[in-house]
Amino acid sequence: MNSIAIIGGGIAGLAAAHRLTRLVPDASITLIEAEDRLGGKIVTDRAAGFVIEGGPDTFLSLKPRGLGLCRELGLETRLHGTNETIRRTYVMRGGRLYELPEGLTGLIPSRFGPMAKTGLISPLGKLRMGLDYLIPPRAANGDESLASFVERRLGRELYDRLIEPLMSGIYAGDGEQLSLAATFPQLRQTELEHGGLIRGMLAAKKTTPAPKPGAKKWAAFLTPTTGLAEIVEALAQRLGAVDVRLGTRVACVESMPPGFAVRLERGESITADSIIFATPSFATADLIADLDSRLATALRGIPYVSTATVSAAYPLADIPRPLDGYGYIIPRTENRAILACTWTSTKFPHRAPEGYGLIRAFVGRAGQEDVVNGSDDDLLALVRDELRRTLGITAAPMLSRVFRWPKAMPQYTLGHTSRLALIDERLASHPGLFAAGNAYRGIGIPDCIASGEQAAEGAVKTLSEIIPA
Repeated sequence: MNSIAIIGGGIAGLAAAHRLTRLVPDASITLIEAEDRLGGKIVTDRAAGFVIEGGPDTFLSLKPRGLGLCRELGLETRLHGTNETIRRTYVMRGGRLYELPEGLTGLIPSRFGPMAKTGLISPLGKLRMGLDYLIPPRAANGDESLASFVERRLGRELYDRLIEPLMSGIYAGDGEQLSLAATFPQLRQTELEHGGLIRGMLAAKKTTPAPKPGAKKWAAFLTPTTGLAEIVEALAQRLGAVDVRLGTRVACVESMPPGFAVRLERGESITADSIIFATPSFATADLIADLDSRLATALRGIPYVSTATVSAAYPLADIPRPLDGYGYIIPRTENRAILACTWTSTKFPHRAPEGYGLIRAFVGRAGQEDVVNGSDDDLLALVRDELRRTLGITAAPMLSRVFRWPKAMPQYTLGHTSRLALIDERLASHPGLFAAGNAYRGIGIPDCIASGEQAAEGAVKTLSEIIPA
């Protein structure tokens, strides 16, 4: 019987298992997860009428496999977009909150009016941003940091006050180290094709196709009614004959022609024709170190950042400032330990009972990870201090949750695309080995789903070559 082992039960591993059950229903599929639950970074706590996400809280509808998988799982009718009645987000500057200018596309301002009116950027900063129209594109090829590119095109002030906090909200990273080619390659492409970002924005407005008549317009960000865990729960129910082994750690993977052996820490061994690693790249490196040291070195070359989320719930009477938006982001230049606060009960009103506010703070980013090592009480105190300073909240929360994510956010630093090329090359030299997850070509949920499904399709192809139909 064809056999496939999936190591890692996060969304990438689950997506791989789900795709395999549809492509090769008669295959022997084993899903191995070190923790005692499935879902990885997707954790939803439903308590006292609140829906509290420990990790991600939405997925992008623009990337097809998030919405596509929800359709396959029968969850389409349960998807909610963000609150359309209040679409405001704030950015901190000098301890004050300024509205985020409307019309941002791929991090870059795409509307002149809101940028001209915002108090977030100084008149000189706005003038420097406009010089993008006159600055010729850089001819040299090669990787460039995201910070360097934005500063070169739009100026340092725009980067520090607007682009950096938006980028940190996605990657929890340092823009001086993040690779433009791996994070926002479309920006460099726009520069080369149109001569600059403003020119590209104007050209895009002329060529944007009209929406198809009758087509449903989805919100940019979507989530199921009672949290992202609905996706995990639906996948778990559809694994059928998959042998799911929770609380099981893998010691190493060895070559056992024509396939492989998965050695478990408790001494058992599982043979497989193909293996999908849906684990963090550093964990995958440890598992295959003896099999391929060059592959392990390349995988370890992808750095990670540790983060935490802290959620706190209050009666609205205890919140002096109205939660009149989705929340606020905090630039690195503000020198605060918190990088963003989401006003969850405004962003998704169904996630809190009427009359209550739910706030989620994000702690830890590249260069500022030590704070995550504090106790739960320390982290809650840190967040309470931030809420007191910014929102005037002095009361203790009626409910709070702390979620820690050590080495959870992969960093697509300079040279990331070259590392990926080497990883792909080394994996190809071991037919039947595949890697999936957020360490490679996208950190969002749809990216992880797509990577798991692609790995599953590769594994099926390997099986057909080993045992032709």
